[in-house]
Amino acid sequence: MTDQPEFPRGHRPHDAAVVVNLSEYRQSLDPAPVTFHRRELDSILWIYGRMVGEGEWKDYAIDHLKDKAVFSIFKRSGELPLFRIEKNPKLANKQGAYSVINTNGVILKRGHELPQVLKVFDKALKLID
Repeated sequence: MTDQPEFPRGHRPHDAAVVVNLSEYRQSLDPAPVTFHRRELDSILWIYGRMVGEGEWKDYAIDHLKDKAVFSIFKRSGELPLFRIEKNPKLANKQGAYSVINTNGVILKRGHELPQVLKVFDKALKLID
């Protein structure tokens, strides 16, 4: 005889404890979204601040999605983004996790290192006569 009441097979009260395998539970959870790390954001925000100072850009948005992180840059907040800086870890071993994309969806630069990809925003010096 046991201290536990007997229930028909497959039935248990609502407050009964359920044993769950921890590794199965972790796998069933949604994966954490992809995010920009502090150093990556520092690099992006340094360029953003420079361009805001020049009057080129006015607003930004950051999206952390399941498969990628996106930093969108706007001229005005009500418009489509001028540029998107994307971090897609699935492409890290192939073309590079980082890319800069313009309004039309054209990839301006892609690579494995964010500082190299952000060089697309460096302005070339022009000789004035």
